[in-house]
Amino acid sequence: MSVPGTLDPPRSTPQAGKPPPAAPPVRARRLTWRRALRRDWQLYSLAVLPLLFFAVFRYLPMIGNVIAFRKFQPGGNPLGEYWVGLRYVEMFLNDPTFWNVFTNTLILGVLSLIVCFPLPIVLALLFNELTSRRLKRFVQSVSYLPHFLSVVIVAAMVMQLLSVDGTANQVVRAFGGDPIPFLQQPEWFRTIYVSSEAWQTVGWGTILYLAALTTIDSDLYEAARIDGASRWRQTWHVTLPGIRPTMITLLILNIGTFMAVGFEKILLLYNPLTYPTGDVISTYLFRMGVLSNSFSYAAAIGLFEAVIGLTLVLTANLIARRAVGTSLW
Repeated sequence: MSVPGTLDPPRSTPQAGKPPPAAPPVRARRLTWRRALRRDWQLYSLAVLPLLFFAVFRYLPMIGNVIAFRKFQPGGNPLGEYWVGLRYVEMFLNDPTFWNVFTNTLILGVLSLIVCFPLPIVLALLFNELTSRRLKRFVQSVSYLPHFLSVVIVAAMVMQLLSVDGTANQVVRAFGGDPIPFLQQPEWFRTIYVSSEAWQTVGWGTILYLAALTTIDSDLYEAARIDGASRWRQTWHVTLPGIRPTMITLLILNIGTFMAVGFEKILLLYNPLTYPTGDVISTYLFRMGVLSNSFSYAAAIGLFEAVIGLTLVLTANLIARRAVGTSLW
């Protein structure tokens, strides 16, 4: 209130064309990690065991890669006795047996990728076209079952079917042919391995694609039908672009692991007669490291395989990001 007889102080008026200064925003109170841990300790406690698993069985063993450059003797220093540099790297680079198993690994990896990667996509698209829910559930359950079988059981089934007195040779005899020793002939090993791998993994691989199919907007199919698109055109222009991120992600992951083709199944199925086509890097490492006690030599080969796998993942991720705009990171 102004005193009578005195002049009021001039009031500041906003200048023309300039908005009044905004009040400073009220900052949300950010919780520190201690407060977050105290508030959600039940949720964080669930991550303890997975973190311990990865620390003990994934990251801690990486220290042992140093024996690829050191002389290791069983019963001695776990990190090697003395430094030998690139001696073991030069040994396997000059070993013709290594390059034979390296070639077999590439061939089996490429064949598995060509056969086992697109088949789940095709099977998921076929499942998506089924209108009967009961039939769809039954077919899905049947296709999932092989995944839950142990690799030992699958290998035993393959050996039983393809033995000289097995089911396959009984069919051959029924048509007047001579029995074929499938498991003793090198030219049959790749076909047997890829076929058994496809039978065991394709059904389970459809789960992610079926989940991705449910996220596609049904209005897109309605618009395609209005435009006169056939079922094939709808699949090509609506369905496949809708699941493309999932396809690219799984393709990158499969490329990264294609050097580590199924060690257990190959170890159970192969024999010295099929070494020319069935011996891969993982089985060669098993024989060199465990059976021959050449741990440093095996570690050098394993490190070389890991570097190739990392290079493949980075390259595939870069190509996918630049070509289709979808990548892991």
